[in-house]
Amino acid sequence: MGIELTDAAGEGGVVFAAGHCCKKTIRSAAKSGCVTSPYQIGTPAHRLAVVDDSSTLEISKISSELAGVRFGVVVARGVTVGPPNADLEREVSQMCERLKRQMTLEQVAGHESVQAVRAMFRGWGVDPTHSRPSGERLIRRVLQGKGLYRVSNVVDLNNLGSCETGWPWGSFDLDRLRPPLEFRQGRASESYLAIGKEAWVVEGKPVLCDVEGPFGGPVRDSQRTMVTNATRSVLTVIFAPITAPITDLQRATEQHSERMRKFAGAEGVATGGMN
Repeated sequence: MGIELTDAAGEGGVVFAAGHCCKKTIRSAAKSGCVTSPYQIGTPAHRLAVVDDSSTLEISKISSELAGVRFGVVVARGVTVGPPNADLEREVSQMCERLKRQMTLEQVAGHESVQAVRAMFRGWGVDPTHSRPSGERLIRRVLQGKGLYRVSNVVDLNNLGSCETGWPWGSFDLDRLRPPLEFRQGRASESYLAIGKEAWVVEGKPVLCDVEGPFGGPVRDSQRTMVTNATRSVLTVIFAPITAPITDLQRATEQHSERMRKFAGAEGVATGGMN
């Protein structure tokens, strides 16, 4: 099982297989590029790479102690973080109205994607009604008539995709991360300052970690790696249940990469699909 990455112009690609990789130049994707790839955890040494004459972007694999999850990853460089423009505001508003037509607040727990994410959490020994998945929390907010938070174009795109899929998403300042990355349960005494300036104890909770420790996950993210107006490189991670169709995950990553290019200025998009 492997991942094939091709750029929009068809000028190159990267092919990955379990345990080894064959790398070719993606000529049209330079520093200010986007790389997307959905992939399943557990296969060894997956890498996402963009190579040109002047720079190399490599994201180490996300290793995992936790089963039942399939990641989607979008890496965007050269982005401009700022207020959402009118077109993005319109997309968010249309999604909120569509969501309210599709279900009521009382029907959220029975929604297929919400049920699948809750089952994923229970498989990790986490009560999803206590540590509520971020995607479900956003959906509930919309159905309560509160709308989505308006933070910035990049954060709003993250929340838009999470609401559309019903899966937890997280977007992080890539330059603040220190690979390798690991997805695991939080350990005793571990905590971080969450967005909102609240110390959040992560013991027993699913968290993404780098060499400095936990920084985010499918419940809450940290201030250390949050996207700000100074951010120029963004890592978006989608936490999809293993039962979700790969085509749905691929569609979500591809749509997000296009939106990052359209609304945040990222250029040179490469997309990936699971073979």
